[in-house]
Amino acid sequence: MAAVEIVSFGYLHDGPPTAHLTIDLRHHFRDPHVSPELRCMTADDEPVRAAVLGTPGVASLVMATVAAVEAFAFGPSARTITIADGCAGGRHRAPVFARALAELLRDAGHDVSVHHRDLDKPVVQR
Repeated sequence: MAAVEIVSFGYLHDGPPTAHLTIDLRHHFRDPHVSPELRCMTADDEPVRAAVLGTPGVASLVMATVAAVEAFAFGPSARTITIADGCAGGRHRAPVFARALAELLRDAGHDVSVHHRDLDKPVVQR
């Protein structure tokens, strides 16, 4: 199986990294940042993971992204496939999505690495 690199990031910190496929989670899925009790938490906290994974459409998008990776893996140049997924601050939706995607891709036999570019950055005040 192909090697896959997943990079989660926040658009408010810097532009998206170079990738074969970039998933923008900002406008279609509820931002945990709007909930005061979740704002200072990160994807490392269970309430954030539950909020993101419980959002309608997120699980379907993870599955669709797995299918996209599978399609890339069967292309003529079988190198590392890079997937970038971003949200506003890079602390909630993007890293939760990245971890869910990585789990499914590993289950499918892919060699997966995950990097959370902005997870440890301060909360963006907006």
